[in-house]
Amino acid sequence: MFSILRAGNRKALIPFVTAGDPSLESLVPVMHALVDAGADVIELGVPFSDPMADGPTIQRSSERALARGAGLSFVFDSVSAFRRTDAQTPVVLMGYLNPVEVRGAEAFARDAAGAGVDGVLLVDLPPEEAGGFREAFAAHGVALVLLASPTTTDARLQALCRQAQGYLYYVSFAGVTGASAQLDPAVASARLRAIRSMSAAPVVAGFGIHDAASASAMAVDADGVVVGSALVAAMAESTDAGDAAGRAAAFLAPLRAALDRAG
Repeated sequence: MFSILRAGNRKALIPFVTAGDPSLESLVPVMHALVDAGADVIELGVPFSDPMADGPTIQRSSERALARGAGLSFVFDSVSAFRRTDAQTPVVLMGYLNPVEVRGAEAFARDAAGAGVDGVLLVDLPPEEAGGFREAFAAHGVALVLLASPTTTDARLQALCRQAQGYLYYVSFAGVTGASAQLDPAVASARLRAIRSMSAAPVVAGFGIHDAASASAMAVDADGVVVGSALVAAMAESTDAGDAAGRAAAFLAPLRAALDRAG
């Protein structure tokens, strides 16, 4: 997907949604609506009881999803349902290590690949401890997506760039998701340029991106942008699956248009 985008001088638009919120039945229609509105990759949040990297918006969405019974089986079943009519759009699961350890790395990787998952991003898995997980995932064709941040040392960053699969996720500021007031595109762009010069894998930026303007600003020196909390908030009050899908598409379309205008 990134090769296709690069050939067309386009940047990746990667929406994040929490699996099971605003409802269980809305997830697959929302995923399709996002693709129709211009999503290139979908990050699917795996609900977790202690999402330490997330701000209040995604914390609450995860709590609501768990209360509805959105566990790993639901996540895998939903990706399988999405794959019945979309075999092209990459799907990356974003979450935390505990549910993977409970199932076991091998079983998790097997089930994820069987459902049609392309990559997994585990926020609290340090790269120094990721070897066994990376091997299990690779055996099933699932990329382990790594994260870098403004506080990542140069030596560690070099290791991350060497190990990066799929894409490298750059956390734009030291904070939690949704804190858009902390986003400074000028500061983040300088760091992004340095990371892209080191990384063979594409580099995408996330955290704090909440509208067309912030997406365009962050995409200048990134291969793509991730938008999550603002999208989750836009769907929070939806009344049914169709309404949720409509809200998701209406939110994402202006970001796609802005990225395409910027080139």
